[in-house]
Amino acid sequence: MAEVILQNVSKAFGATQAVEDITMTIEDGAFVVLLGPTGAGKTTTLRLISGLEKLDSGSVHIGGRDVAADTPAQRDVAMVFQQYSLYPHLTVRDNLAFPLRSPILKTPEDVIAKKVQQIAEILQIPHKLDNKATALSGGEMQRVSIGRALVRDPQIYLMDEPLSSLDAKLRADLRVELKRIQSDLGSTLLYVTHDQIEAMTMATKIGVLEEGRLVQYGTPKEIYENPKSIYVASRLGLPRINILPSEIFPGAHKGAQIGLRPENILQSDAGGDGIEATVLRSEHLGDQTRLHLDVRGHAITTLSDPHQDYAAHSTIKISPQNPLYFDAAGLRVA
Repeated sequence: MAEVILQNVSKAFGATQAVEDITMTIEDGAFVVLLGPTGAGKTTTLRLISGLEKLDSGSVHIGGRDVAADTPAQRDVAMVFQQYSLYPHLTVRDNLAFPLRSPILKTPEDVIAKKVQQIAEILQIPHKLDNKATALSGGEMQRVSIGRALVRDPQIYLMDEPLSSLDAKLRADLRVELKRIQSDLGSTLLYVTHDQIEAMTMATKIGVLEEGRLVQYGTPKEIYENPKSIYVASRLGLPRINILPSEIFPGAHKGAQIGLRPENILQSDAGGDGIEATVLRSEHLGDQTRLHLDVRGHAITTLSDPHQDYAAHSTIKISPQNPLYFDAAGLRVA
């Protein structure tokens, strides 16, 4: 595995600036997630690292070496795509072995057999090795697709939303599995997603992209607790952060807008402290209740005691706890 350094990386497609001046270090052995909506530049960043796209400006260093002149094969990266990218006429065993049989690697067959068996055990599919790829379930096919990357020992693994086409339960299972595999192998991994749960549960570092720019880079905890903008704050947290005019709440405030995570809203009955809020509806989720409120014409969501019932149109009082403040442009006020 190797450290990967992006320095002032930019790429445009015609008039569209896909990636703009990204500088980022992916440390050796780190699990880094690029997070952002469609069109933020996540996949383009992956393709620039792999060599599938050429840089307009900037540099990419892998293992301390500038790889600008290297082909994708010479860069020694392994990619996993959203689509399974398997050979349907081959068995699982041959699909896993295929990268090792490339003219560049020229791996001996006894080494291939050992490596394929090892990866199949890690992915918990050794009993499927002699099955054709077409005989597998969606989750098994994605495991094989991931295994085709893991069977190699590249400088870095690049994964482009590999779990997004799977159902919710399978995504949750493979999230745990993928993080375990990365930890066991000590591999360097760059993972692209728009799913904040994947980012929060798997990443050692998260890079938040907005319209091709890296707007914040840090641990999941740092980004959740100290976002640099409303945009970043809205990328993490479910339900999403509530953004309100500060003047709604009495007292002095540090910024024009106040950001309240659902868990940072104190509640009391109608006779308690705070400002009045009208219950629009409540959602009972077993371990918690989500309350949807109207506060002086603003819709907000908060979390409440799962054993408490709230009637629609009833009134409670709320007050902020540990709020985040933002200026009129949406930037964080310290």
